[in-house]
Amino acid sequence: MRSRTEMMVDRLRDLQAGTPDIEASAVVSVDGLIMASSLPSGVDEDRISAMSAAMLSLGDRIASELSRGVLERVYISGDEGIIVLMAVGEDAVLTVLARSTAKLGLIFLDASRAAEDLARLL
Repeated sequence: MRSRTEMMVDRLRDLQAGTPDIEASAVVSVDGLIMASSLPSGVDEDRISAMSAAMLSLGDRIASELSRGVLERVYISGDEGIIVLMAVGEDAVLTVLARSTAKLGLIFLDASRAAEDLARLL
């Protein structure tokens, strides 16, 4: 039987295979520890996981403080691509890296579906 981590990695790979504009993805704990990843080589998983957890937590606090309701996602746009952070249940964060030309609606939809699937694996 496959481990939970292997199943999460498979789901991340399915996300990337199904949406060609998604270049990489990872699931990290809210404590900032890597749980599963499909990141390019040369990426410091520990730093990415810690920053992802911190960003989602900060986004959640800002949404609450400014009465914007429950946080759906944190979206970061750079000139060379985008990053989407989304909660996976109560205990994890999905980090998705996509090309700058990606259709955002599709990225948000596919990432949301992946987050729901991943939450069932936790």
